[in-house]
Amino acid sequence: MKAKGKGEWIVMVLFYRILFFITGITVLGLGISLSIKSGLGSGAWDALNVGLANTIGLTPGTWVVIVGILLIIINSFLLKKRPEITAIITLFLIGAVIDFWLMKALLNLAPQTWTDKILVLLAGILTMGIGLSIYIPAKFPLSPIDNLMIALRERLGVSLMTAKTIGEIIAFSAAWLLNGPIGIGTVIVTFSIGPLIQVFFPYTEKLLKSLTGHTW
Repeated sequence: MKAKGKGEWIVMVLFYRILFFITGITVLGLGISLSIKSGLGSGAWDALNVGLANTIGLTPGTWVVIVGILLIIINSFLLKKRPEITAIITLFLIGAVIDFWLMKALLNLAPQTWTDKILVLLAGILTMGIGLSIYIPAKFPLSPIDNLMIALRERLGVSLMTAKTIGEIIAFSAAWLLNGPIGIGTVIVTFSIGPLIQVFFPYTEKLLKSLTGHTW
């Protein structure tokens, strides 16, 4: 492959990776915001961020960044590695997108009936699963929440499922103490996102590879 052709191919690959990354985070942020707006409970970490915003101030998106930076430090300590500073970019994007959806686009969304609340929650869960499935294949730094699971597994010598459960319990407990939006939706989000990613991820990964001609 000639230098020029290879250079163009690298630019193309980077373009599609960034496109998937930004699109995925935007869709993920919409899903998180819908789950919060449903009034039936959001994911434990999202409930924690809302609880912090309601108790202390600032916006949920700002707390996504603050809590995420704290987790980066904790993960670094647990793994005995340098902090993954580049993950801060992901945090800022997710935080900004969540604030946009909550405070701008979905500001007036307030489902009243149980049917409406359930529909909004289900739409949020489905959208979160799709968003994660789009942004993960881009292979940019993941959320520190995902890295916390890895850090707990390595430090405590437990399974990924146990490590994930420990992290969720910590976030759930803190969110409950701060009166975050905890409810039946929290349980549904916790147990449904994984299977949804398993359904959508192979398709989004295949699409990205077909667009770039890349086999990672």
